[in-house]
This record gives sequence, C-alpha cells and structure tokens, in this order.
Amino acid sequence: MYLYHFGLRELPFTLTPNTEFFYGLPAHQEALATLLTALKTGEGFIKVVGEVGTGKTLICRKLLNDLPEHFVTAYIPNPYLSPEELRVAVATELGVRTTGKPDQQQLTQRIQDKLLQLHQQGHSVVLILDEAQALPKESLEALRLFTNLETERRKLLQVVLFGQPELDQRLAGDELRQLRQRITFSYNLRPLNASEVHQYIVYRLRVAGNKSADLITTNIAKQIHRGSRGIPRLINVLAHKALILAYGQGRHYLLAKDVKAAIRDTEEASMGSGLWRWLCMASVSVVALLWGVSSGDWL
Repeated sequence: MYLYHFGLRELPFTLTPNTEFFYGLPAHQEALATLLTALKTGEGFIKVVGEVGTGKTLICRKLLNDLPEHFVTAYIPNPYLSPEELRVAVATELGVRTTGKPDQQQLTQRIQDKLLQLHQQGHSVVLILDEAQALPKESLEALRLFTNLETERRKLLQVVLFGQPELDQRLAGDELRQLRQRITFSYNLRPLNASEVHQYIVYRLRVAGNKSADLITTNIAKQIHRGSRGIPRLINVLAHKALILAYGQGRHYLLAKDVKAAIRDTEEASMGSGLWRWLCMASVSVVALLWGVSSGDWL
C-alpha cells in the first residue's frame, strides 16, 4: 500500500473506530463532556444522536476508556434484542449467572441484587447501547423499567443510548413518552465544518506517522469537506482513496483531481456532490427568476 511512500506507520483512514485517532474537535469533545458530566451526576437516561458515520461508535469507545474506575459498564453494541434477550445480555455483562432459559422475573431480581451489591461496594453502573434505534419498542420499555431500580438517593443503573436520528423519531411517539421524559441529557452530533475537516485529516496523518506539511492543503481539505459533507466516515473513505491515487502517480502530495476521482468512485459522496450541484443550480435559477420579476422582464 502507500505506507512507506508517505512515511506512515499505519493506515490513517481505516473505518474501524480506533480511539488512538480520536481528535477532540468541538463536536466530539462536547458530546464526550456531556456524557461524562451526566454520568457523574447520576442521571438515568442519556442520549447521543447523530447521522450515519458521524463518529458515535468512536465516542462510545472513548467513553468506555475514559470513565472513572468506580464505574462498572455493560456494553451492548447490537441491541436488536427482545426484552428477554436484553435482560440476558445485561445479566451477562454484569456477571450474573444464567442457566438454561431463566424465568424473567427471577432474572430481573438477580440483576437488581447485583446492582445493589455493586452500589454497596461503591460502584456506579452504566448500560451503554450502540445503534439504539434498532431496539424494539418493547425492549425500550424494558429499559425504562430497568431504571426504576434505585435507592433513596440515586439510580442503580444509568443508561446511555447512541443512535441515528430514527431514534428521536421513535421516541417522539406517545407510547414511549415515559421513557422520553426520563432523558435528562441529550446531544446531537453535527458534521464537521471545512476547518475541522482539515484539522481532522492532518491529525490522523500525524498520529499515523506522517511529518510532511505539504501532503494536504487547506483547499484540498475543503474539497474533501464538500464531498463528504463533513461526515467523518466519508472523510476517511475519500482521503484514503485520494492517497492511493497520489501514490499511484508517485506524488507525495494530493491534488484536486485525486479528490474529484475519489468522490466519483464513492457512491455516497458522488450522490451528495450531485445534490450540491443541483442546489447551486436551483439557487441560481431562483435568483434569476427574482431578478426578472423585480425588473419586469418576465412580463
């Protein structure tokens, strides 16, 4: 690949959420700070929502790494689970023994006993669910009932939901209003702006070992921003493909044609850039129409 050519130790733009490449840009740092603050104050439900590819899983992994030692975590990355399966998954994560097909009432009692035991030992317990928009309605209700477990002073279990915007749509329904009212902290992840895209790319290159300041310019980063719409996953895809193209031509820097070719080769990016061009053309047409109306040329 292009590692030696660009002086890299490892690939800088893989899609695996590697916390070594976490860069504290405002959007991600604010989300992480919100989560840590909410968990330290003992709130019940916390929610982080963002479009596909905006970095939710990376923030989730970073949170797991940064939580203070007194936290005990139960992490469920794929929550497409029935209420029964969800209880078993939580029990397994907390080290509660389950044999065969346990009675659900007994299993809930065992989980509560475990939570009380951990609380008496000075621990706080947090359940983290990634891709929470996939949770069935009945399982979301089961989650709410989990948070009923509490002492006189604090919840025995805190829940963090990471999800796509569909999660907000589902929580907006009347049947889930009790759960919605218990969400005390929430954060919406936004895409990166052009300046942040440049910082993000340079940082990942530096972590991977590159020491050249000439590899990517501000204008190239702006092109990647337009093609990716500021979505980190698409930024990674476009930057990786652009590096391959530059390497193939023996260059140690990126050109506009590398990014354009990468965008054409990436369906999600080419669709976005096509939409952007359409919006620009539509804006021009509207301005021309309004000009014609104001000058009387349309009559």
